[in-house]
Amino acid sequence: MLLGATLYLRNAVADDLLRATAQLALNKAATFFHQTVAIEGGYVFRYSSDLTFQEGEVKTGKSTVWIEPPSTPAVAMAMLEAFQRTGNQECLAAAKDAAECLIRGQLHSGGWSNGIEFDKDERLKNAYRVDGPIRSKARNVTTLDDNKTQACVKFMMGLDQELKFSDERIHQATQYVLEALLEAQYPNGGWPQGFSQAPNREDFPIVKASYPSSWSRTHPNVDYKGYYTLNDNTHVDTLKMMFLAFDIYGDKRYKESAIKGAEFLLLAQMPDPQPAWAQQYNAEMQPAWARRFEPPSVSGGESQKVIDILLTMYQNTSDSRFLESAKRALDYLQKSIRPDGNLVRFYELQSNRPLYFTKDYKLAYDDKDVPTHYGFVISSSLKKLDDRYKKLAALSPSKLSEYAARLNLPRPIDRPDEKTVRKVIEGLDERGAWVQSGKLQSQDSKSESAKIIESKAFIQNLGILSQYLASDR
Repeated sequence: MLLGATLYLRNAVADDLLRATAQLALNKAATFFHQTVAIEGGYVFRYSSDLTFQEGEVKTGKSTVWIEPPSTPAVAMAMLEAFQRTGNQECLAAAKDAAECLIRGQLHSGGWSNGIEFDKDERLKNAYRVDGPIRSKARNVTTLDDNKTQACVKFMMGLDQELKFSDERIHQATQYVLEALLEAQYPNGGWPQGFSQAPNREDFPIVKASYPSSWSRTHPNVDYKGYYTLNDNTHVDTLKMMFLAFDIYGDKRYKESAIKGAEFLLLAQMPDPQPAWAQQYNAEMQPAWARRFEPPSVSGGESQKVIDILLTMYQNTSDSRFLESAKRALDYLQKSIRPDGNLVRFYELQSNRPLYFTKDYKLAYDDKDVPTHYGFVISSSLKKLDDRYKKLAALSPSKLSEYAARLNLPRPIDRPDEKTVRKVIEGLDERGAWVQSGKLQSQDSKSESAKIIESKAFIQNLGILSQYLASDR
């Protein structure tokens, strides 16, 4: 008994010591990122270790922050979640400063573009709401591409809720962008990749997807930002965000918008012989060109994301249309797998032949000379999706309701193992930075640092520490 009690006390002391060390590490890391790395409360993708250089998707200056995750909204969300788990006030201060940064970068059109400029002259080129009326030729395009505006809204809603909707600037900015997204939604439930104003609804009839009688094999240099867009998960990210808005604010218009967005996916499903989805559609609901390496086609990448959200819709609504749509797409894609077990990004319309591009951006039927900046071959998640489909399809309506209710319950926080926590703590330098090997792609080779600080790593490590501190002993 005495030996057991001694071991228990020894373990408890060791655990208390690790928790205290983790608290100090979390505060040190949050303080460094907030007070030293942040620019006007915002962030980019990565920095040289000495913070001399930085970049988002491209090289940025010291007066620019980036929007696409894992930059400003993603770091801000990590700070907010760390505060919610631990009560750390530095994390809350960082989240509030990030919200102010986003408010200062919010466009008159409602959302956010690629970045936010804080240089006085550069700001004049953008139609930021806080800077007064829209100036002639100022950039005013809200983008939904790459989860940019959606990630900002998700964070702003989360902070608004955490503050009990008491901060007028945060609440008003969040309501403003949600109203803009409602207005930007097309009559059929789709969303564009980007917008500066609400669409003329008469120009967008509600019709089912169809194949064009022909399509150009050369890029037409078209403005595609107004197309119905599934590319880069744009539509699904927006749909999920609207459901979250309904959960937080209780405004039934957000739920109606999300359901309308889900029903758009039923309309957008191509007819036989390829009952899956394109990356983008024109106003006639036909697959269309976007960038010069994104042709009219059926996509093995975006289609898998659509199947996943359709199964979620069925799980939560019992509407068999979503299940049936997912099954048709699964059957088609399972017949379209490459010999290596992967799918391709693009399948030629109707023939279903895999489409690729050469390095000089000419269409090809083989992958011998593809550019390396884009994923033309896609990993298959079909087995996982098919297993999920079978599980849902086997449930009776009452059992499905019970299953959905269980899945929607709040999940306990997973406790990271102590080895992982110690590794994260030991990786912190004296400043409070997690430095790793790497270089900035945007710099000249002579200037590139062999060590970098990444927002992605900060988010991951802050999450490990906060989850550990929030979990039960």
